[in-house]
Amino acid sequence: MSNASTARFSRRGILAAGGALGLGALVTACGSEDSTDGGSDSKASAKSGPWSFKDDRGKNVQLDKVPANIVAFTGVAAALHDYGVSVKGVFGPTKTQDGKPDVQAGDMDISKVTILGNTWDQFNVEKYAALAPDVLISTMFDSAGTLWYVPEASKDKIAKLAPSVGISVYDRQLTAPLQRMWELAESLGGDMKAAKVTDAKKRFEEASERLRKAAKAHPDIKVMAGSASQELFYVSGTNLSVDLEYFKALGVNFVEPPAKAKAEGGGWFESLSWENVDKYAADIIMMDDRSSAIQPANITEATWKKLPAVKAGQVISRSAEPILSYDKCVPLVENLAKAIENAKKVS
Repeated sequence: MSNASTARFSRRGILAAGGALGLGALVTACGSEDSTDGGSDSKASAKSGPWSFKDDRGKNVQLDKVPANIVAFTGVAAALHDYGVSVKGVFGPTKTQDGKPDVQAGDMDISKVTILGNTWDQFNVEKYAALAPDVLISTMFDSAGTLWYVPEASKDKIAKLAPSVGISVYDRQLTAPLQRMWELAESLGGDMKAAKVTDAKKRFEEASERLRKAAKAHPDIKVMAGSASQELFYVSGTNLSVDLEYFKALGVNFVEPPAKAKAEGGGWFESLSWENVDKYAADIIMMDDRSSAIQPANITEATWKKLPAVKAGQVISRSAEPILSYDKCVPLVENLAKAIENAKKVS
């Protein structure tokens, strides 16, 4: 993505169009009207009585009964799956070009859900209506309450078909949306006392303490969060991304581009040409693992290969859009802790 084409993108489009997305997404609301119940294999269907949930826009969604026909952004659906809540339809990166589950699909069986759209600006409204949705759930990457991956052009039509719930992943630490997703899953009938659920939460807390100790023991280890596209390398700031804000709070020493440098990326990231990829010194590089970004093994730029952290083999993956279940967030914390514990000072 060149600087010229970047200027033509909307704030959300910048992030959805490849590498920039890897650095924390930048970038509807619907009332509490009733909708048709079409049945579901979700455990929530066994729960009866009225349902309400106040989302992170401050909207209180109310239904006569617990939603059975749930449609959600892929990452949200993956988190709900970990808590025993099934969805009927998904939108967002769900399967790769070879038909395998996208990294954002987690442990979902993608053959059992209706995919309404797999890429940015894709959302089949007709298929959505046919699912008789009770509720639509997505994350939000801005303060305006914009539902992630709900197309601007069709958002009004989508909003008329079912109420929506938004979970904010904007400018807060990871523990906040994790807790909100827990509360949402519980309201939808998730088994929050299941051993695998409670064990995952405990493991997350243990991993966080491990990372805190690692960062304290190695304060000189500098970490850079990056993402790669064909034309540009993006360096993420820590002030808006839920994972980086949390890791920073635990003491991790991050590369932090100045605010002026991040202005073009809406405050999320600085764009660098591959010739200038060595602008910041780093001992560990965390690279966006999403299918929209070029993965480290496929980066052919000579300037990348010359980076000290790359030469030292100190490049790890980063889920810039974490699946918001404790089970999926444990390895994110553990991997960074291990990298810091074992890192050599190369910058």
